[in-house]
Amino acid sequence: MKKVLIAGGAGYIGSICAEYLLDRDYQVTVLDALITGHRKAVDPRVDDFVEMDLADRDGLIALCEKGQFDAIMHFAAFSLVGESMQDPGKYFRNNLANAINLADAAVAGKVKRIVFSSTAATFGMPETMPIAEDAPQKPINPYGESKLCFEKVLAWYKAIHNIDYTALRYFNAAGASINFGEDHSPESHLIPIIMQVAQGKRSKIMVYGNDYDTPDGSCIRDYIHVIDLAQAHMKALYAPGSGHYNLGTGNGLSVFEIIEAARRVTGREIPVEIAPRRAGDPPRLIADSRRARKELNWQPEFENAEAIISSVWQWLKKYPDGYQDK
Repeated sequence: MKKVLIAGGAGYIGSICAEYLLDRDYQVTVLDALITGHRKAVDPRVDDFVEMDLADRDGLIALCEKGQFDAIMHFAAFSLVGESMQDPGKYFRNNLANAINLADAAVAGKVKRIVFSSTAATFGMPETMPIAEDAPQKPINPYGESKLCFEKVLAWYKAIHNIDYTALRYFNAAGASINFGEDHSPESHLIPIIMQVAQGKRSKIMVYGNDYDTPDGSCIRDYIHVIDLAQAHMKALYAPGSGHYNLGTGNGLSVFEIIEAARRVTGREIPVEIAPRRAGDPPRLIADSRRARKELNWQPEFENAEAIISSVWQWLKKYPDGYQDK
């Protein structure tokens, strides 16, 4: 599994996964439409960068037939939950219909495995915690539904075309590598927004609800370092058979704990304003990742808030305006 096509390799997680593989002597081709990704996030060591939309089925097939890739890693998706509730068609077209084009290209190119960047949003509002792989799949938004639909497509392509697949359902991706980090517009993730407050780009951080049934009243989430995600994607290339895995630390951190860790790391005040709860926010979302640790031999390296936030702060010191600085 040495020759890998990374779809969405100019995005946040895809770019760091490409870097991780290149550091370990994989041959990497990056495919990205640059809708939300950044050309400057593409590692200069890649074999090739192909600017192409997944809607271009013929282009994808030609690329895979020519490329002779051992595997495809698929990160190219829209991922804003709120937007998916306003424009579900956009999410089903790109995250499902266009992803099927990529699966067809894998068939044409005789690709052996697809590693799919899925999401914990496939679980919806979980009934038990931590969330295991066999928990009911009940998405509560089109984003989660579109990801779950493509997981089912991959299962059929395994049955019919014998392409192995690994779907990785992860929770709150965070952190940065030395060279690459998170740069979204608009930004919707907690840690980058907190960092913008620390940088002086925002006046305060909004905390949506402080009256949840948690120790400090704020929501608890399972934050996982993006480099640990990259390690899992590499391990997934050699997964036993096909299937899905949860990726998380199993250690939930509250919003207030993240803010306090950011204050310690940055030395900045980071003012807070409490706002009403947002609809659909569960009090806790924590992963049971024992299957990935056992079957993939996955061993996360960053399992505390300070390590995650420090990596982001160091990247922002080099690139205070993200990829505009590069």
